[in-house]
Amino acid sequence: MTGREKIEAAFSPQGTPEIAAVICYESIFFRDHYAQLTRQPWWAQHSGDLDMHLAMHRDFIRSIGQDWYRLPLGPSRYERENIGIEERADGVYRVDRRTGVARRLQPRAVSGWDGRRLHSPNPAQPPRTRAEIDARHPLPTRGDIEQPFQNGATDLTRILLESDLRDIFPHGNTSSPLWSGCYGLWSFEEMMCKFVEEPDLIHYACQRRLQRLLPYIEQQARLGARALWIEECMTDMISPAAYREFNLPYLRQIIGAIREAGMYSIYYYCGDPSDRLDLILASGADAIALEESKKGWRVDIEEVVDFVRGRTVLLGNLDAIHLLECGSEEQLCAEIKRQIAAGRRNRSRFIMSVGSPITPGTSVERVRRYCEMVHELGGGR
Repeated sequence: MTGREKIEAAFSPQGTPEIAAVICYESIFFRDHYAQLTRQPWWAQHSGDLDMHLAMHRDFIRSIGQDWYRLPLGPSRYERENIGIEERADGVYRVDRRTGVARRLQPRAVSGWDGRRLHSPNPAQPPRTRAEIDARHPLPTRGDIEQPFQNGATDLTRILLESDLRDIFPHGNTSSPLWSGCYGLWSFEEMMCKFVEEPDLIHYACQRRLQRLLPYIEQQARLGARALWIEECMTDMISPAAYREFNLPYLRQIIGAIREAGMYSIYYYCGDPSDRLDLILASGADAIALEESKKGWRVDIEEVVDFVRGRTVLLGNLDAIHLLECGSEEQLCAEIKRQIAAGRRNRSRFIMSVGSPITPGTSVERVRRYCEMVHELGGGR
């Protein structure tokens, strides 16, 4: 079976005879291991050269043998005709030949941390009214959604889908309306207080974010994505009752829209799910993905299978640090075997994955070996 066939089969009621191997958040892995994954220069992603983008993404996608990839957009026709890269004595510049504007480029920092800003938001002027939320969450116009299709940015996507990569499962990503609609509008402390003090404003922020996300779902389907990964963070810090009130209604609408667009939904719940697995399942997601055990809580794949019992597809949650990066070959093999066996008990509605993004210290060879092991051990019932 091809990687695409394995994942499509995992979403079927019968499950898959062969287990697919994937990693989550491939863009983080590509960023942190760029030089080991492609011969293209680090600035290739900023260029207007379509062939360079194609080569870079083909290298990324084929580098480790995983069975899915996130669909990228490429340079627009304007960029292909007018954008060049100049390597000067004082650095590398992205130059618009039509306007003469030059912007100095910097390599992306490994781990994404450049030390220049705090990662936890603390806005100076957090929104106090619905109108201020509207200003922070402007709705996309039809032109915004159509733009990549009209300006040529989807040419890269189309070529990849029609190339030898057609045997790999294409996906996109989005986020829950609660997580992406509220985090960043307020500081963490203020956001948590608003669940109690101004619940109507939390609901409005979720509704507004939902309105923004729905056209994006349509766009992803048109691009050719077969599934959308839905990121959810920090909602283990609110009660199950609050999760049911503030998150579940909007999450269900996102999942419904994904299904109506002809795609599968994969709900990635970050945090401790132990007191709300029933609510996570009640979202109606076609698949759920969970983190590995960490931070004082435990997520055992066998126990999750006992609860899910094949009612939805389950993604594995291999420990990205203690096993994938630091474990021995024997430990890694034993855990993959254990997780695949658990996945078989989920009516083979299972995709092997890691619970968190690949760490910067994990070698490309190690990730490739993980995918090889999954294919060797999950090759047949």
